[in-house]
Amino acid sequence: MKVAIAAGGTAGHINPALALAEELRERGHKVVFVGQTRRLEATLVPEAGFPLVPIEVSGFDRSRPWTLITAVRQIFAAQRALEAHFSIEGAPDAAIGFGAYVELPLMRWCAKKGIPYLLHEQNSVAGLANKVSAKGAAAVCIAFPQAEAAFSGKAKQIVVTGNPVRKSVVSASREDARTACGLADDEVLLLVFGGSLGARHINQAVCGLKGELLSRPKLRILHSTGKDEYNSVVEALALTEDEAARWTVAPYIDDMGAALAAADCVLSRAGASSVAEIAARAVPSLLIPYPFATADHQTVNAHLLVDAGAADMLGDAALGTPEFAELLFALTDNASKRALMRDAAASLGAARAAQALADCVEKAVR
Repeated sequence: MKVAIAAGGTAGHINPALALAEELRERGHKVVFVGQTRRLEATLVPEAGFPLVPIEVSGFDRSRPWTLITAVRQIFAAQRALEAHFSIEGAPDAAIGFGAYVELPLMRWCAKKGIPYLLHEQNSVAGLANKVSAKGAAAVCIAFPQAEAAFSGKAKQIVVTGNPVRKSVVSASREDARTACGLADDEVLLLVFGGSLGARHINQAVCGLKGELLSRPKLRILHSTGKDEYNSVVEALALTEDEAARWTVAPYIDDMGAALAAADCVLSRAGASSVAEIAARAVPSLLIPYPFATADHQTVNAHLLVDAGAADMLGDAALGTPEFAELLFALTDNASKRALMRDAAASLGAARAAQALADCVEKAVR
């Protein structure tokens, strides 16, 4: 069958969509993406080997009501562009939107044509685009059970699938990844990251523990600072040549699958994609939810792992305190604790989210 996927704007929307696309392609289906040429999907989608049907849309800023006029006009123009494209290339058998406003023209066009469409909500707090589109959806697939209330009474079917994770993350070889990092069998790798933009408070707290971290001779650190934070972290750490051999600092990690495969434990924020990837790789973690996330949804995200016994969680305000140091070193120093957390994470079955979502798409067509 042919499936159209609308996803764009951020990696948090696009990577789960690409994970589904990869699974559908493996099953012999054709996948086409709908998105914008000036956003991140214009790079990530072609790199993954999928065609991108270009449209132009803009969001509606509720604090500036007049932006609704432009947004609506662009949605109708994008629907006409989709009609022109699919009249030549052939209509899809199904479509799925991943929550950003870029999905609205495709969902509306499908509803008009009688083509089944689905939605996937990556976050524990549902976004506006998915709530608007839910009523006509064949199914709304959610990553977190807490999102169900937003769609109750609107969607025909609500399915908890989890967040799809790309095969490059799930299938990365731990042995190959650790060899590439030059890690000995008895060394422990702590992976630190705060999302694609980094996390200043996490960076500062980790830098403050430099002496204690490096006093552990078998501990190695892979630290992704975020682009804007890189120079300040390098300056704060002031690593000697010998120290830099054990503490790798980078603005961004290109191959997160390999990094997670090599890691023995993780310190990070609790964005939906980060939690999904940590769960899929079953890596023990200490999660620090971003305190200003909408409706505190990163705390809700973190509970997926915390409630299963697969992670510890600490509030952002406690970074730099003795409690933070105690939790972090309990993770790096206690192999038995990490083993229990790893087993708990593996029991969640997060690595199968892409298959579960692909099953829902095929069911909608049948």
